[in-house]
Amino acid sequence: MASEPTKLNVLMCGSGEYTTGWVGTGASKSDKKIGVVGLTLFDLRRLGKVDKLGMVGVNGGKFPAIRQHLAENIGWVYKDMDLSFEEYPKQGKVDPEAYKVAIDEMQPGEAVIIFTPDSTHYPIALYAIEHGMHVLVTKPATQLLSHHNDLIAAARKHNVICFVEHHKRFDPVYSDAKARVAALGEFNYFNAWMSQPKSQLETFRAWAGKDSDIRQSSYYLSSHHIDICCWILQDIAVPTRVVASAATGIATSEPYNCVPETEDTITLLVDWQSIRSPRHKGTAAYTASWTAPLKAGVHSAQHWYYMGEKGDISVDQAHRGYDVTVDDTGKTWYNPFYMKYSPSESGHFDGQRGYGYISIEKFVDAARSVNAGLTNPDEYDVHGLPTIANTVLTTAILNAGRISLDEKRAVGIKKDGDTWVLE
Repeated sequence: MASEPTKLNVLMCGSGEYTTGWVGTGASKSDKKIGVVGLTLFDLRRLGKVDKLGMVGVNGGKFPAIRQHLAENIGWVYKDMDLSFEEYPKQGKVDPEAYKVAIDEMQPGEAVIIFTPDSTHYPIALYAIEHGMHVLVTKPATQLLSHHNDLIAAARKHNVICFVEHHKRFDPVYSDAKARVAALGEFNYFNAWMSQPKSQLETFRAWAGKDSDIRQSSYYLSSHHIDICCWILQDIAVPTRVVASAATGIATSEPYNCVPETEDTITLLVDWQSIRSPRHKGTAAYTASWTAPLKAGVHSAQHWYYMGEKGDISVDQAHRGYDVTVDDTGKTWYNPFYMKYSPSESGHFDGQRGYGYISIEKFVDAARSVNAGLTNPDEYDVHGLPTIANTVLTTAILNAGRISLDEKRAVGIKKDGDTWVLE
């Protein structure tokens, strides 16, 4: 029987840049200096949607510095922010499986949000789902298509929602562009570029080329626009073949010295087959780099181009017609449509309209609705939301790209019954 939604208890897995803005030596130098996940959940608690919070890391010794960072940059900046959370592991211990301890203390119907290195997404998400938790996992959901399929099956078995945090689906420009594609006929060509400056190698050096598998730049960056392309082409075309190519040499040299396997820039060339017309085929080129120049005025340079049968669309996500020039630092392009960090007139956090915030709030609202019996988890698959089922082709393309790089061959994508597989 349906009831009014109650407040949601949430566990944050990952205590780094996207969760808190803390990167071990201080605040991040990126556009996420005070994080996204923690700030959003603290505000959702202020607004009555969230109750108890927990945070999991690997090294419990970092939490005093993290708490001080949050107090100085959130608690002292915005009014009425309750920054309390339970920490794991406790007492300064080091425990890479502390998430199990935290989840074991939770109740079915509570939620887990995962922002951890790529190789840990699957085991944490599966453990949470099997314990009856609703899950929001950062992109890429998994490194392997088989693991993604496992999470689809597990979420259905345990009747919980599992979303992937593809926040660009909530960018009003992107969602408007998706709607306009419907009038452009058959798909023909898509090109996407996304890069971050070489300084990001300092943040991710410990696991670049190891845990990220596609050496970070493609899994971490290209997943954004691969997902947007898959979302736009839903019910229009499906991917059939992937060929990948990579540039190397910068990340592995001084002063970054990443592991030898680390790639700098990766391009995936993907063939798409029209669902409605056997004659129509399209191609897409997705390029991602984390060795872009420093001081380019944007943290993430990103743009994409779509050409259909009857027209085209071009989006420059990095330059929104809003730039600020300061003597010491030069010109910077800001994107408050993502996260607005300046307080409101009353002194409260004022970023509720940012698509970084909306992405997390949508998940919280869905979990509360399911818990109240107002909706069923499978209903969200039909609304174009980034559920684990709706994002399977993104993982298929990324996984195929990694295989193509490693084995120097084209990789096919096909549907075997109801399941997507690689060949």
